[in-house]
Amino acid sequence: MSMRILVTGASGFVGGALLRRLADVPGVEALGVARRPLPLPHYVALDLSRPFELPFRPDVVVHAAARVTPWGSPAQFRQQNVDTTAQVIDFCRRAGHPRLLLVSSTAVFYREAHQYDLDEDSPIGPAFLNEYARSKAAAERLLASYEGPSCILRPRAVFGPGDTVLLPRLLAAARRGGVPLLVSPGGPPQMDLIHIDTLVEYLLRAARAPQLGPAYNLTSAQPVDLHALLQQLLAALQLPPPHRRVPTALALRVASVVEAGWRALRLRSEPPITRFGVAAFAYSKTFNPQRMLADLGPPRVSMEDGIERFIDEQRAQWAA
Repeated sequence: MSMRILVTGASGFVGGALLRRLADVPGVEALGVARRPLPLPHYVALDLSRPFELPFRPDVVVHAAARVTPWGSPAQFRQQNVDTTAQVIDFCRRAGHPRLLLVSSTAVFYREAHQYDLDEDSPIGPAFLNEYARSKAAAERLLASYEGPSCILRPRAVFGPGDTVLLPRLLAAARRGGVPLLVSPGGPPQMDLIHIDTLVEYLLRAARAPQLGPAYNLTSAQPVDLHALLQQLLAALQLPPPHRRVPTALALRVASVVEAGWRALRLRSEPPITRFGVAAFAYSKTFNPQRMLADLGPPRVSMEDGIERFIDEQRAQWAA
């Protein structure tokens, strides 16, 4: 079956990986768009937060463009996550109402507490951990106004080649002198993650599926003990093991003080510690994968294989 797919955010982690994958799929004509100019074929640089036109009429739009960082102003997140979604929806209306797949985030569910077995119907808001989560929830609400076929896809903790947000930050901290274990009542945090190759495969399956539900939480369907995973990575990469155990409540108080200082000084850089970052690595976040497995099938990459790939990639990067 021939298909035309538009990928927004094609210069980023998820969008870029999807565009590269689509280049190898027979019958698929893909176009990537993003703000950053890149010397790539089948790619257009444009500002998605403003009205735009393209000489390309897609059957499916995968909207992966977003500001993906735990820090930033409300205006930045509104422009890059909410305004862009509004403009993509308007483009889809003018382009014949293609299927619109919104790449959102499981962060819309997060609380500063352990959360287990979350599913697509778990409550969202009204409070959010940070502006990123708030803006993603706002983008999801916008999608409800779209008259064409649509679906929300919420990946959980994406890792793999190109990731700069999740595991590489832990390893960078370990290389600088050690990373502590955050300790919370209820035991070590249990986490769902998803390898980038699995996420890209799910996006392709969603583009091709005859029918879709309104939303899917996407994971590797294999929760891991974060403390055990961290120790495995550090040992495999010959980095110092964690020597300190820090109460989560203390880490959150420190993060609050640091964030307040950053705001008072109007610093543009990301603080070295944020409440969102502490919560992400201190509290369990696991998801019920049944709807994903029933409609989109099993993950392409198991957690075991994904972690082994990640270790091999890190070794190769450090040896280069």
